[in-house]
This record gives sequence, structure tokens and C-alpha cells, in this order.
Amino acid sequence: MHSTSTLAKVSAPAAVSTKHSVWKTSIRFTLVTALLLGLGYPLLVTGIAGVLFPHKAGGSLILKDGTIIGSELLAQSFTSDRYFHPRPSAAGNGYDATASGGSNLAQSSKALVDRINGAIDKLSAENPGKPVPIDLVTTSASGLDPDVTPDAAYFQVPRVAKARGFSEDRMRTLIEQNTSSRQFGLLGEPRVNILALNLELDKLTK
Repeated sequence: MHSTSTLAKVSAPAAVSTKHSVWKTSIRFTLVTALLLGLGYPLLVTGIAGVLFPHKAGGSLILKDGTIIGSELLAQSFTSDRYFHPRPSAAGNGYDATASGGSNLAQSSKALVDRINGAIDKLSAENPGKPVPIDLVTTSASGLDPDVTPDAAYFQVPRVAKARGFSEDRMRTLIEQNTSSRQFGLLGEPRVNILALNLELDKLTK
């Protein structure tokens, strides 16, 4: 009995000390990891990206006459017949980056079906007899996709060529020159950045 009582008296302070030590260690670990992973690591990665990939790290901005007019990563609204049009956006006509997102409408939604059918009818009248590429009537998940498929760009050639007074062959050549291939030859699909294409279109002279 005496031995058991002695052990109990000795072990109690040790347990309290261990408890305090765990709290201190936890707080220190939290502070250190917050500084390293929440501040140090992002700054390191940002710094490396800024040195190795300055254009992409800066937002892939596009300049015209020294003025920022957009980004390669965000679609812009083009409605004139003189320009190639991007895919529709669920973020609104202004392609507002603060309203990024999909429509979240189900395939069974009447509103979605009516919108797509209306877009198909309009585009079919623009280019009779040609199948309408799906990305010209559907929105992307972000609603801000800056790219279209080459088929979607070629579909618009007759309209743009007529409005600009250029030959359709010249428009097709321009699209070919501005078509990006799969990344590393494996990832993604061939694509055309509409903003970049329209900027090159404005450079053409008769």
C-alpha cells in the first residue's frame, strides 16, 4: 500500500508537465508551419516563377501599343461581324471574371435547351449547310474560356472574310498560324485563342 501511494504522488506532477509541453509544442509547430507553408513557400514559388516564366507569372497579359488590353487566360466579348467570336459565357456578356462559373443547368433544363437551340439556329443561318461546332453554343465550366477549337474558328471564316473584304483562304491561313497544338504533344486539344487571333486579324492589310 505504501509503495502504491508513493508512485501515485510522484506520477501526477509528471502528467501535468507533459500536458503543458504538448501545448507549447503544438503552438510552436503551428506557427512554424504557418510561416513556412503559408508565407515562405508561396513567396519562393512566386519568385522562381517570376524568374523562369515572367510572362505567365504576371498573368499572361497581352499588350497593344504598350497598353494592357487583356490576358491570354480570359475571354473577351467580340460581337462585331469583323471579328471572330469566343464561346458563350455563363458569366454574362461582359465575361466578368468576378462572376466566373457555369450555368449549373441540367441537360434536361428547358432554359438550357432553348438557349442552345436558339444559338444553333442563329449560327446555321450565318453559315448554311455547315454543322455548328459544340463549343460555339455551350459555355465552359469557368465561363471565361479564351480558346475555341479550330473547327469553331473555321466555322466563322465566311462571316469575317465578308465583313473584312478578305478571301476565305487568307482567313484560314491566319487561323492555322494561330492554332496552338497539344501541350508537350500529349495534353489537351488543339486550340485557338480568340483575343490573340483578333489582334493578328487587325494587323492584316489588303
